[in-house]
Amino acid sequence: MTTICAVRHQNKIAIAGDGQVTAGEKTVMKASAHKVRRIFGDQVIIGFAGGVADAFTLEDWFEKKLQTYAGNLKRSAVELAQDWRKDPTLQKLEAMMIAFNKEDLLLISGNGEVIEPDEDVIAIGSGGNFAQAAAIAMIRHSSDLTAQQIAYEAINIASGIDIFTNQQILTDQI
Repeated sequence: MTTICAVRHQNKIAIAGDGQVTAGEKTVMKASAHKVRRIFGDQVIIGFAGGVADAFTLEDWFEKKLQTYAGNLKRSAVELAQDWRKDPTLQKLEAMMIAFNKEDLLLISGNGEVIEPDEDVIAIGSGGNFAQAAAIAMIRHSSDLTAQQIAYEAINIASGIDIFTNQQILTDQI
């Protein structure tokens, strides 16, 4: 399991994700996985939670959609979500993905959902609710922090609550 949090703040979008990979509910298999990646010529950043192999499959499909639709993030996300619901191979995938570029911040799920957040924060994974609440509170009550600092600290806070989230935090921003 994992936690990924993306934040839009002060005209920047940043993402943070922890590195923990668990097998079942008892074994930490890896502590330093990279679940945040740049794709499509570094123009899009994604973060994923769920099965690792499933996430890589989604990354490949999504990058193909971005190529097909000339980098149009929203259109590519909608097309991926539609395929995810309809394609028998994709239907079995258990993962969620956050994707963003300089303009858009989206959550893409296997239920066919493409969601643009109202609060400029999206968080997924086992500690997602904790990270999202922490990030929203920081945005509302502190203008001193950057988007990247907020995303990092939100994951850090979640790691103190959620046993499936660790403090090996990777961040990136556009």
